[in-house]
Amino acid sequence: MAPLAVSLGDPAGIGPEIIAESWARRSEKGLAPFFVVGGARVLEAAAQARGLELTVERIAEPADAAAAFARALPVLGSEDGEYRPGAPDADGARLALHSLVEATALARDGRAGAVVTAPIAKGELAKVGFDFPGQTEFLAAACELDPDDAVMMLAGPSLRAVPLTVHCALAEVASLLTQDLIEHRARIVHAALRRDFGIAEPRLAVCGLNPHAGEDGRFGDEEVRIIEPAIAALRAAGLSVSGPHPADALFTPRARTTYDAALAMYHDQALVPLKALDFDEGVNVTLGLPLVRTSPDHGTAFDIAGQRLADPGAMIAALKMAGDMAARRARV
Repeated sequence: MAPLAVSLGDPAGIGPEIIAESWARRSEKGLAPFFVVGGARVLEAAAQARGLELTVERIAEPADAAAAFARALPVLGSEDGEYRPGAPDADGARLALHSLVEATALARDGRAGAVVTAPIAKGELAKVGFDFPGQTEFLAAACELDPDDAVMMLAGPSLRAVPLTVHCALAEVASLLTQDLIEHRARIVHAALRRDFGIAEPRLAVCGLNPHAGEDGRFGDEEVRIIEPAIAALRAAGLSVSGPHPADALFTPRARTTYDAALAMYHDQALVPLKALDFDEGVNVTLGLPLVRTSPDHGTAFDIAGQRLADPGAMIAALKMAGDMAARRARV
């Protein structure tokens, strides 16, 4: 299996230090070899600020990462910047964008086994030409896919949750939901759970949009008009799908034992329970791509960058999940 490519994220955020901390814990956590695209000086400075003993080794090719990984953090490319934690700027955004683009390209052509993306600041990237709502949409475009073909799943030890609509205003959700969208994304989730997570017969649970899942149309008719017909069609196709479930009951401990992934109607309906349950180990994984992509499910945290406060758990979990997924694909 090829080594994992890690994008630096915004150098003013916590990305560099949690990458460095993840490398420091590589043996303890059983992480597959990885390398970072760009930012060697940034990584060295972030490690020093965190009190880590870390050596950076520049590599010429991704294939060189495995041999270097035991003794140093491999870094590919000469692009670099200054480490100014908590002070994002245009130079840092350009470095973050370059790292993301190159890491994705390496995974796309097979020289990297997966891409693991550190947190970016979307507003800062927009100032330097990043024309996407988030990294998920960028990855879909980089893989020449329709945006609906790239599905965001948040995964942790307690829960896997998929928002069927993502980066949009809450007021737009009802108009964006269609039977075709639910069916299409459910099929992508089902296939990915089988291929990338090794679940032979995935069980999907679908949230309602409205309180009490609409209560037979009393509190909105989206369940009756859109969600229930989508579930019926998926069942007819042989998928194990239940719902629509009231969202306030679907994430209880007992309910979570009945499904492998929950399909939510909008962003916060999926992310609130995931972050409440698994914030320090939550992973954002993009399903439906020809490559493996994971990311820690948190942001840049500029307010605590460089203060030894950032928990590396989600980055470690993202690296671990990417390695496991890439290994499964390599065996096929």
